[in-house]
Amino acid sequence: MELTRITARLHMLHFSIGQAYLWQDDEELTLIDAGWVGSADEIETALRGVGLDPARIRRIVLTHCHRDHVGSAQELADRFDARILAHRLDAPVIRGEAPVPEPDLLDWEIPLYEHGMTVPEAPPTRVDREVEDGEELGFGDGAVAVHTPGHTPGSMAVHLPEHGVLFTGDTVAAVQGVTFGVFHVDRERAMESMRRLADLKPSVLCCGHGDPVTSDTARQLADAAR
Repeated sequence: MELTRITARLHMLHFSIGQAYLWQDDEELTLIDAGWVGSADEIETALRGVGLDPARIRRIVLTHCHRDHVGSAQELADRFDARILAHRLDAPVIRGEAPVPEPDLLDWEIPLYEHGMTVPEAPPTRVDREVEDGEELGFGDGAVAVHTPGHTPGSMAVHLPEHGVLFTGDTVAAVQGVTFGVFHVDRERAMESMRRLADLKPSVLCCGHGDPVTSDTARQLADAAR
């Protein structure tokens, strides 16, 4: 796992499949997604390596229920007494009370999806706070949950309007440019969600897969949504 600084308050935790993000407030740290199961030790080591105390993690915000985003959330939350937040519609899946919704795969997505399934399955994970669209999340000078159904029913983005930062989960990807994500349960609704995210005009785009976008960001996202 690699830890990359994006801005003074934002780092990316990069795994071989997917990534998570770390936001730094004055006294607290917030994780957006939590990587694979079994990654807690690596995440802790990476944070300490850049001078951050992982005991300051106060919350873990899950953008959706997939294994490469939920994997280490429970272990990290237990270790550092953090709260886990997720959208109400994906919370039962994260807890293991409902099955992971099956995506409507295009033919070319099938081998990619099968490769992604090599990531270890996430264990049932508690959700301490179920959130709805528009709720403030308690960090980042006013971070807001943005419900983005389509990738999964309870997918959500996290918008930090004071900083121009947008965490999209897997609705949007940034692989060879800003693109529509893959493995959606409902492709039409996911595209509607992508258009909604484009309307936010972020200056920093942090996707679940692909490098962060920090230059000409709003235009690239708008072009991709069109």
